[in-house]
Amino acid sequence: MNYTRLTKYFKISLGLAFPFLIFGCQNPEQIADQLRVEIYNSSAAGAKMAQGEPFDSITEFGIEIFPEQTFQTIEGFGGAFTEASSHLLQKMSANKRKEVLEAYFSSDAAAYSLCRTHINSCDFSLSSYAYADVPGDTLLESFSIAVDRDDIIPTIKEAQAISKNGFKIFASPWTAPTWMKDNQAYFGGKLLPQYRSVWAKYFSKYAQAYAAEGIPIWGFTVENEPLGNDANWESMHFTPEETADFVTNYLGPQLEADSLDIKILVYDQNRGEELEEWADVLLQDSLASPYIAGTAVHWYTSTYDWFPKSLQHTHALAPNKMIIQTEACVDAEIPHWREDDWYWRKEATDWGYDWAKPEDKYLHTPYVPAYRYARDIIGCLNNWVAGWVDWNMVLDKQGGPNHAKNWCVAPVLVDTISDEVYFTPLYYILRQFSQFIQPQAKRIGFSCSDEALLLTAVQNPDESIVVYLFNTDERAKSFTLKIGEREIKTLVPAQALQNLVLKP
Repeated sequence: MNYTRLTKYFKISLGLAFPFLIFGCQNPEQIADQLRVEIYNSSAAGAKMAQGEPFDSITEFGIEIFPEQTFQTIEGFGGAFTEASSHLLQKMSANKRKEVLEAYFSSDAAAYSLCRTHINSCDFSLSSYAYADVPGDTLLESFSIAVDRDDIIPTIKEAQAISKNGFKIFASPWTAPTWMKDNQAYFGGKLLPQYRSVWAKYFSKYAQAYAAEGIPIWGFTVENEPLGNDANWESMHFTPEETADFVTNYLGPQLEADSLDIKILVYDQNRGEELEEWADVLLQDSLASPYIAGTAVHWYTSTYDWFPKSLQHTHALAPNKMIIQTEACVDAEIPHWREDDWYWRKEATDWGYDWAKPEDKYLHTPYVPAYRYARDIIGCLNNWVAGWVDWNMVLDKQGGPNHAKNWCVAPVLVDTISDEVYFTPLYYILRQFSQFIQPQAKRIGFSCSDEALLLTAVQNPDESIVVYLFNTDERAKSFTLKIGEREIKTLVPAQALQNLVLKP
């Protein structure tokens, strides 16, 4: 379809009985050829995906969109089905659980399309566990996902029933069973070499068990945060070379032997120099590379920097492989219940400041939670990231449950005693992206005369275009947005994320 022709006329649809037209009178043929424009704003002033209004005045800045310039294909947006989130939802009333799941998975709401879950326990589990915990069970005869049938599996199934277009799930292990590790513990340690083939079979049995529940697994990450921790929560250490060996000689061949078409994502830790070091090894390994679908990354190296250099470096090494942002959250904080203003104030802190090297502590300054989400998603999209996945979808007022007691914040908070739900401003920031960017969308080119404005744009499979403008200034800014030969004017509120949905 000729997009220049489609953009000959624009209108702004405000959900009223009649449209506002940007350009003068039109005959019936012109009206049939016009493009509808919807505007949404979330802001520090309290807007939560509020519909915008037309702006008809002289503008300060210029934006141009280039649909003919295409970049990565988008896999999707979403969050994680942790045991903590699923347990809380199963404790809520049926009506409240449905309200939350519809908010995340309905096509009229966040429409999540790419989600994560964990293999064995993680820090956001009620306790430490494995699916095969009988020492020496190399045949995995004791393997069972029965523990997941209490909370995780029923929650996923309810989400599946709500989701109109479905969603993909990838699974990540935090640790192998203790009997497979050199320290015989859930925390820290390494996989013993003699159990590499058994551990690969473990992945396969997990995928088959979930498929039998009606839940297909789209992808695996080899190990959550392989650089590890030793005493905080479930973890297991890998080097890049050990990962390459495991993928090449064990996991990849095992999935092939069992006819499982499942994506393998490597690394699964923070962006920055360490990402580049791992990408250099794994993406240039001629034996491992055919099995690797892409690289998984997290955001915890900084509270404000999305590390474009390391993302660009990773993409350049393997342009045909995806980069997926697989985890992000406001950590080191107890959730602020029904306090919208806090999520727009520069008061949040992170654990990174504690573990960062002295020379890197400047990367961990206090931050505005809503800013961090909007800035990171836009920064990632503009640097080849093909999917962006949040951490826990739901937590309680303490920031748990969490057996490691590393409390965090989720976009949706619940009180299971009073059966209350609080949709924080973070939910609306995430929804502003996930609802309007469809799987298989393409990021497209743009230019902007205001260097302070963060901007990105995508074109969906249905040919609609979505443009995002993120204004952190304490004053509104006015723009003229141009596509082809035509223009549209918009006013971005102060401290706000705005998106424009241009529909043919």
